[in-house]
Amino acid sequence: MQATNVTNATNAATELPTTATNHARRPKLFGWLLIAPMVLWLALFVVAPLIILLVYSFCQRDDLGRIVYQFTWENYARIFDFENPIYLRTLWLSILYAGITTALCIAIGYPVAWFIARQRETVRNRLLMLVMIPFWTSFLIRTYAWITILSHNGLLNGFLEAAKIIPGPLEMMYTPFAVVIGLLYAYLPFMILPIYGSAEKVDDSLVDAAHDLGAGPFRAFSDVIIPLTWPGISAGILLVFVPAIGMFAITELMGGGRQPMIGNVIQNQFLKARNWPFGAALGIIFTLLFILAYAFVQYRASKQNHNQ
Repeated sequence: MQATNVTNATNAATELPTTATNHARRPKLFGWLLIAPMVLWLALFVVAPLIILLVYSFCQRDDLGRIVYQFTWENYARIFDFENPIYLRTLWLSILYAGITTALCIAIGYPVAWFIARQRETVRNRLLMLVMIPFWTSFLIRTYAWITILSHNGLLNGFLEAAKIIPGPLEMMYTPFAVVIGLLYAYLPFMILPIYGSAEKVDDSLVDAAHDLGAGPFRAFSDVIIPLTWPGISAGILLVFVPAIGMFAITELMGGGRQPMIGNVIQNQFLKARNWPFGAALGIIFTLLFILAYAFVQYRASKQNHNQ
């Protein structure tokens, strides 16, 4: 009975937005004209480059690095070569780093976003300002700051040695730990902000109603709070996971290029190896990863709506 009551409370909380959405007006001609610049921008700078990338991925190159418009599957066969799976390992490593970064961003960013959303307006605005402060400085400056902190004679090793926690400096730079720290720092705000946007809309009375109906803290969190803030979580996952896969600057600077991610390989193919067809094939695979991530998020959202 208690479980049914909590579920009914969740359904009541989500019924009004759904009803409002179903009764939304269809856009008229003026509405389409308003979004025409955005559609044109997407067509010119997203769809067209993606089509060019797709065409290049099935082309060849000559000895001088020039593109030969002759159809071939060789580029994709090279990526999925199971006898020498160097690029599959790179792809798996990229997904692993991005997955760890996304999980850590959720674990750290969700409590922060929820705490900010529960504060009064003046405090909330100041806390949001603190979250956005990193965007005021250059990405490279922030990355080099972390290099200074994590280096052999850096601030962190100096503090740990002074506190007698470690006998000697730890090798933190140019390790997977440094790469994950760099990715986490770079993308954490992109998880906090969308979750905050959803958490701010959660009515405290819904959580109180769940407690009154017999739900404990964990049950109220999993059955009421999480479904209501899932749009922010799903947006945060897309904003963190996909860019983290393709990030090459942090891997190069903080990882020393020892374990390159797919972004590093794509960059090298276009700029150093001058193998644009193979780089394009890697880019198409990267785009497919984005599509799969988006499909997963939409599947989870539709599953939650169906369960409700």
